[in-house]
Amino acid sequence: MPELTRRRALTAAAALAAAAGTQTLVAPVTSAATHPRQGSLEPFDEVYKGRRIQGHPSGMDGMDGMDDHHHGHGGGYAVFVDGAELHVMRNADGSWISVVSHYDPVRTPRAAARAAVDELQGAALLPFPAN
Repeated sequence: MPELTRRRALTAAAALAAAAGTQTLVAPVTSAATHPRQGSLEPFDEVYKGRRIQGHPSGMDGMDGMDDHHHGHGGGYAVFVDGAELHVMRNADGSWISVVSHYDPVRTPRAAARAAVDELQGAALLPFPAN
């Protein structure tokens, strides 16, 4: 059996550290529970901090009658604050942003509506001009 030298001990320690380090570098796998897919997003209609927030998949009859103009920006989902449309967009990682809280991604359109209400601090949501 070869003699254990300082060089061999350090080489073995470095190899173990490198092996343990690669375990932590692997990106976590996202699941439907972490980032719900479009099909699993449920409609909502609630009062949050005194403001009525609504959301539903685009094309759903009823709430607004304006579903045809989204052009894919909302990921097929329409959100409203007190009846005014809140433009939302789905990011590649599954998170959502709105024109009001553009730099604060959230997990769901409902969370985007709530974040917009928080950011508006009682101010009215003004219509956003379509391009």
